[in-house]
Amino acid sequence: MTQTILIVDDEKRMVSLLQSYLTQEGYRVVTAYNGREALEAADSEAPDLVILDIMMPEMNGYEFMRAHRAAKDTPIIMLTAKVADDDKVIGLELGADDYVTKPFKPRELMARVRNILRRTGKNGTKAQALKVLDISLDRDTREVLSGNRAVDLTPSEFDLLAALMSTPGRVFSRLDLLDVIQGVRYEGYERTIDTHVKNLRAKIEEDPRNPQYIETVYGVGYRLRRA
Repeated sequence: MTQTILIVDDEKRMVSLLQSYLTQEGYRVVTAYNGREALEAADSEAPDLVILDIMMPEMNGYEFMRAHRAAKDTPIIMLTAKVADDDKVIGLELGADDYVTKPFKPRELMARVRNILRRTGKNGTKAQALKVLDISLDRDTREVLSGNRAVDLTPSEFDLLAALMSTPGRVFSRLDLLDVIQGVRYEGYERTIDTHVKNLRAKIEEDPRNPQYIETVYGVGYRLRRA
């Protein structure tokens, strides 16, 4: 089945360029030029992934994510000229799964698109259920329960939790976890793992400031507490 990608950018030349590359890769492409158009397109077209610019008229990328994430967990790649760390962190806290700055290499972006679609698909080889302590995770349905409470996670949050649950007690470095969510190592993005873990704790922990599931191993990374 052909996968659909929504491109959201107010630069028509950029949209045309991305549309050309994605079409050549075999994807169905839907386009929007501001956040309001993007919300309508996301509702009507149900894209498998969104490539989203930040600085746009009428509704910017941050505002789109706030509105979209309230109802859907579609994977999102932020595509922007803003390079400050704080801008990256804001995007990740709002639910972005990856962050690519302009100018970029189209082949790199296509690789990231394929990686995110592959790991969020439902035909992977690791389709199985995991349960550690009171946390249950099903890789096939991508459902997570904390006790009896359903938890809505972004694709990156889900994959981080699945990795930690796969080997309770094992310490994962930040670079290990970057491999899980990006498929390649980008040392400058290590800080983004802390943001994803913070968001994950807020969703599964009773008291995120005193986590009982995801433990910090200072100077190294994170691990899931053994039963």
